[in-house]
Amino acid sequence: MRSAARRATPVLLAAVLLTSCSSGHGDATAPAPGKASSPATPAAAGRSAPASPASPETSPSGTAGYPTTEAAPGAAVPEVRDAFAVLQATYNDGCTNPGNCEYFLNRVLTNLNDLYNSMKASPKGTGHFAGPLSRIRAMQDALGGDLSFPNLKRHQKLLLDTREEVNTWMQDHPDDYR
Repeated sequence: MRSAARRATPVLLAAVLLTSCSSGHGDATAPAPGKASSPATPAAAGRSAPASPASPETSPSGTAGYPTTEAAPGAAVPEVRDAFAVLQATYNDGCTNPGNCEYFLNRVLTNLNDLYNSMKASPKGTGHFAGPLSRIRAMQDALGGDLSFPNLKRHQKLLLDTREEVNTWMQDHPDDYR
């Protein structure tokens, strides 16, 4: 029995570490004050954002109330190419597994919002990224600040179409992601 327990310990430890690492936030259960929670955090599951997110005019990022990847305080917004690479990784996932659908839709939303913030902060200026910025903003407006899984599921086609249109735009602008 002891031998079996010794063999199982490294496997269990590896599973715990992988679970912790895959969430991106370890044991985070609540967002930091003033920050939106990431879809990978347990606290985000089944919770909605405020009914009316801040408008782009009142929020420097234009995505207040929407999930974004939390950066360290004072950290720079990721480059557009880096945020786009993370969004492209969602093409390897989907809602085919019902238990994974909520995670997947939150991931697509978060990645689109992160890309939105990167484009807004880019030295190329918002005029260069006008097409994808307006498309992502229209998606955010259609969600109406309701980030619950039922609302995301209802808007699944919109989320995936937005991802596809942004991807197509980026593919036509290789200097922005290479």
